Amino acid sequence: MYVPPHFQENRPDELHRLIREHSLGILVTGHAGVLDANHLPFELELSGEKPLLRAHVARSNPVWRESDGEEVLVIFRGEHAYVSPNWYPSKHEAHRQVPTWNYQVVHVRGRLKVMDEERFVRGVVGRLTRTHEASEDKPWKMSDSTPEFISGMLENIVGIEVEISEIVGKSKLSQNKEDRDRLGAAERLEQLGSAELAGAMKAAGE
Repeated sequence: MYVPPHFQENRPDELHRLIREHSLGILVTGHAGVLDANHLPFELELSGEKPLLRAHVARSNPVWRESDGEEVLVIFRGEHAYVSPNWYPSKHEAHRQVPTWNYQVVHVRGRLKVMDEERFVRGVVGRLTRTHEASEDKPWKMSDSTPEFISGMLENIVGIEVEISEIVGKSKLSQNKEDRDRLGAAERLEQLGSAELAGAMKAAGE
């Protein structure tokens, strides 16, 4: 990924936040000269000796057989939006602005390991469920279904783990613009409902 110095995102807390809050990652793999991409919800684990990503795939998905032990790329993309030059105050003075697209993205590289054990898969599913059901009035939990049903479902998926070797972040938030232009664009995005991206743009000048 091309990352100009002014768009580099090096803050660990922000990188981890983006992964956790935008956890549907794109797992990019290569096999026999062909690239493949799978969209999977991941969990980030930082408590061990090395940071990890964990997920599961359908047993019928060939990716776990083809990519076991291979280097992979996982992409997490935060909120993104088109930015009109009309939102920059300076545009109306000098007419020297062009359209762009602002976004935040994290690329994670590491080696994939297949974890085809029922205990591992059950743990991943349980934790992902608790995380994403937390906002529900009555969160769904695995015990809502019969043990036989859940066991049958777990037999149809395979766990994967990515041992992280590199995390590269890019926050393209109009840092290369005048403060008034960056803030003008942020205010317009906030009006349009892109609150997270607008907030990140405002904070980029702090």
